[in-house]
Amino acid sequence: MMKDIPIQYAFQLPDAGRETFDLLLDGHSLHLKNEHPDNPPQWTRLAFHKCSNCPLDEDSYPHCPVAVNLLGIVKKFDNILSFEEVELEVTTRERTISQTTTAQRAIASFMGLVIATCGCPHTFFLKPMARFHLPLASEEETIYRAFSMHALAQYFMDQEKGANPGFEHLKNCYDNLQKVNVSIADRLKAASDSDSSVNALINLDMYAKAMPYVIEESLEELRYLFEPYRQSKIP
Repeated sequence: MMKDIPIQYAFQLPDAGRETFDLLLDGHSLHLKNEHPDNPPQWTRLAFHKCSNCPLDEDSYPHCPVAVNLLGIVKKFDNILSFEEVELEVTTRERTISQTTTAQRAIASFMGLVIATCGCPHTFFLKPMARFHLPLASEEETIYRAFSMHALAQYFMDQEKGANPGFEHLKNCYDNLQKVNVSIADRLKAASDSDSSVNALINLDMYAKAMPYVIEESLEELRYLFEPYRQSKIP
């Protein structure tokens, strides 16, 4: 069973206050597991400014999944101006990222993660990006990640249709990279009495050596992330 995924957003506010939001994603479905508050306000109801393309039924979903999951941060930041500076710290299992930025940019990063995982059917396809969440991503980073995610989704879907897209070119690229690493390691040995640079390169080369053998195996471990693409009914 896959472990749930905790992600913490901590905001250091202009008045020296601190607001912390602990999110928990289901390890398999990547669905946000945080509990909703009792008696959410009227603006969170599904019928209130309901999206024209919303497929949800009001009897089964009385509250909009996006709105009800954003309620906490909207209330906490009600008195913060968008251009005010905050210190944002995001902690995941893999790393901690911190940056001083505007309140609107920090909140947007949090909102992007919540919207992708809240249960809105139109945001299911974003769940793979949520699994590898990149806080405060630039426009260029977001475009790269979005297109890479879609390309990998298409790979899995093509496989299911009987096609065999394969990754032979990528394997060849890593084979060539290993040859480069060997020569660079020899250069570094001649250039320095310390072993730190050489060992750093050896560490990188371990990935290059392993990659051709684990590409397909590693991709299989990621297949479950793209189940939402089926749910989104992408042709």
